[in-house]
Amino acid sequence: MTDARKLLLTRAIRGLADGVVSIALASYLTHLGFSALEVGAIVTGTLLGSAAVTLTVGLLGYRLSRRRVLLGASVLMALTGLGFAGFSDFWPLMIVAVAGTLNPSSGDVSVFLPTEQAALAHTVGGPARTMTFAWYSLVGSLAGAAGALLTGVPALAASQWGVPLLRAERGVFVLYAACAVLAAVVYTRLSPALEVHPDKRAGAPLAQSRAIVIRLAALFSVDSFGGGFVVQSLLVLWLHKRFALDGATIAAVFFAAGTLAAFSQVLSPRVAARIGLVRTMVYTHLPANLLLVLAALMPTAPLAITCLLLRMAVSQMDVPARQAFVMAIVPPEERAAAASVTNVPRSLAAGLAPLIAGALLERTSFGWPLIIGGALKAAYDIALLVQFRAVATREDGVR
Repeated sequence: MTDARKLLLTRAIRGLADGVVSIALASYLTHLGFSALEVGAIVTGTLLGSAAVTLTVGLLGYRLSRRRVLLGASVLMALTGLGFAGFSDFWPLMIVAVAGTLNPSSGDVSVFLPTEQAALAHTVGGPARTMTFAWYSLVGSLAGAAGALLTGVPALAASQWGVPLLRAERGVFVLYAACAVLAAVVYTRLSPALEVHPDKRAGAPLAQSRAIVIRLAALFSVDSFGGGFVVQSLLVLWLHKRFALDGATIAAVFFAAGTLAAFSQVLSPRVAARIGLVRTMVYTHLPANLLLVLAALMPTAPLAITCLLLRMAVSQMDVPARQAFVMAIVPPEERAAAASVTNVPRSLAAGLAPLIAGALLERTSFGWPLIIGGALKAAYDIALLVQFRAVATREDGVR
């Protein structure tokens, strides 16, 4: 098995784990007796903690072996799952949320991201890189969709086999820890060819590309802040409060949404080959954000779900294009740092948004978080197009 396929496999394993916990988290915390505000606070903790660890790894991890960084992240992931399965009080869970790797969203915002992306970019170059990242996103989304479907198992176990629901939901986090162990086994088999040459590890992490990476990070922070209002765990909470949907129905909805998002990403390289990476990011992302606002205004569950599914059919097409664009505008030795600095806002800037969204949902079931999130993300799309549509990359054939 090639290194690229191994990284696709670990992305699938982690996607399955993230898909399960992102849906189960809100239900689990609610069944522990936490309020919507407390749920939002814990989700905020996961995002802020993940941002801090991811930024540290991205900026300093270039001096370390990529395989060792990924193995260390796997250990942290396993401890996170066991911590959530073992604790039931607010503050212990908050500490685990901040220090751990839990991902409350449908995308990958974890400590694994900068190192995996840098390693994957090392396996292929030129226009083929966009397709490689499309497959990377595809397997992650498909696995996440399968994980979302698995969140119906605890309710089934409770109704059919008499297992206490809370105990069944704890099993989700044990599964999360088991996925970390499985990913670690694959990481041990990565080849030395993925490592940065020692002579290139001594410099500053963003010596050549600091200016453009900071500009991108600033823009991504706007998108991330908007996205924080609609992380998957909070969408689950909104659907439950607004339309009283049960766990099985919500699991089916997010399975369908994840499947649509996964297959749409395969189209991204084809679109990018015609109109460029930046235009692909914007022209697919902007309609998705308008659909998010419409979902908040829908009076019935079927109409709201339709808008959310249509949104997911196009909202993730920007992901492979964005990842390929960032990897193409920086030199190889700076890719891990660039991936970290541009992806950390997906956690850091989004960190306060779930707390605000939780407070809004505490007061009303109306979709204010969806409206605010959609408007902010649409503003990001327009700003990105204005600032970067004419920026060239380091490689011929990648626009």
